[in-house]
Amino acid sequence: MRGSGPAGEPGDRAPRARPADEGGSTGRPHPAARPAARDRGIASIEFLGFLPLLLIVALAAIQLGIAAFATQQAGSGARAAARTATLDRTPGGEPPDPEAAARSAMTDWVADRAEIGAPTCPDGGEVTATVTVTVPEIIPGTGFSTTRRATMPCPAALESGWSPYPPPYARSAP
Repeated sequence: MRGSGPAGEPGDRAPRARPADEGGSTGRPHPAARPAARDRGIASIEFLGFLPLLLIVALAAIQLGIAAFATQQAGSGARAAARTATLDRTPGGEPPDPEAAARSAMTDWVADRAEIGAPTCPDGGEVTATVTVTVPEIIPGTGFSTTRRATMPCPAALESGWSPYPPPYARSAP
C-alpha cells in the first residue's frame, strides 16, 4: 500500500503543514502570518503620502462646482439684463436699469464679482447683454472668468415686423 511504509520510502507523503491562519495548539497565528515589527505603521505612511493627491482632487471638484454655478448665474444675469433693456420706460418716466436687474438675478457673491454690459435698446433691432464673472480660486493658479451673453429683440423692432428667426417663422410686415 502506498504511504504505509516507514518515512523516507518513495511514495510517502510528508505530514500536512497547517496554514498560518489555522493557528497552533495555543490558538495564536503562525509567526510568519504576523507583520514584522518594522512593517508596523506603513499603511499610515502610505496614506500620508497619498493624502495630498486626494486633497487636490477634492479641491478641484469643488472648484469645478463653483465654476459651473458662476456660469449658470452669469447666464441668468445676462438674460435679466437683456430683458430689462427691452422694456419701455417705467411709469415714473425713468429708463429701466439693466445692470440692476442683472445683479438682482444673481446671488450676492457672484454679483459682486460680475462685470455687466447692457446697453439700452436702440430704435430697432436687438440688444445684447454681456455678463462676465470672475470665478474665485480654490486651488492657486486656477483663476479664470466666465462670460455669458443674451440677445433679445427690441419692442420697436417687433412692432415693425422684425424677427430674429428665419423667414418661415417671421411675421410679415404690415
